[in-house]
Amino acid sequence: MLINIFLIFSAYLVGSISSAILVCKTLGLSDPRDGGSGNPGTTNVMRLHGKKAAFLTLIGDIVKGIIPVLLAKVIVGSENIIALSGFAAFLGHIFPIYFKFEGGKGVATLIGILFATHWLLGIAYVITWILTASIFRYSSLAALVATFSTPFYAYFFVQNSQYIISFAAITLILFWRHKSNIFNLLDGKEDKIGKDR
Repeated sequence: MLINIFLIFSAYLVGSISSAILVCKTLGLSDPRDGGSGNPGTTNVMRLHGKKAAFLTLIGDIVKGIIPVLLAKVIVGSENIIALSGFAAFLGHIFPIYFKFEGGKGVATLIGILFATHWLLGIAYVITWILTASIFRYSSLAALVATFSTPFYAYFFVQNSQYIISFAAITLILFWRHKSNIFNLLDGKEDKIGKDR
């Protein structure tokens, strides 16, 4: 029981690490919370500081989704604890304890969680994102469509109710974090991929 609690709590703490803030600070760049959309995530870092900082942020956020899930797999192997560890890491990214519970939107961290849970989940998400982005040219819409599909992919690829419930909960939270993007999409105000601000 104690090891399970430790794994879940540790997953939250790892998820709370803000790759965007740390990368920008390390590179001597301005805090991503102080410019653009104010969101400490890959897209806003790209907008403010370019591809290098954005790439490092993306990798950092993906890795912090991978590590807690893999640790749970190796140490306990319980499907329930693996699912909860992934969910805790995602919550850490959204509500980071180190940064006044004000985090990013969770897409990159979710990708890491998916790949660590089952590689087919990660592949399916990335393919869905790429196809949607290629057709509609909206990064946020691609993330929303891919995330919405995740519980269904979990049903087909892992067929485990714990993962399905966890990814369904993550989907609801991610949609809530993207509410401003959803309103902008509905109003035709969302920026397309490649469009300069």
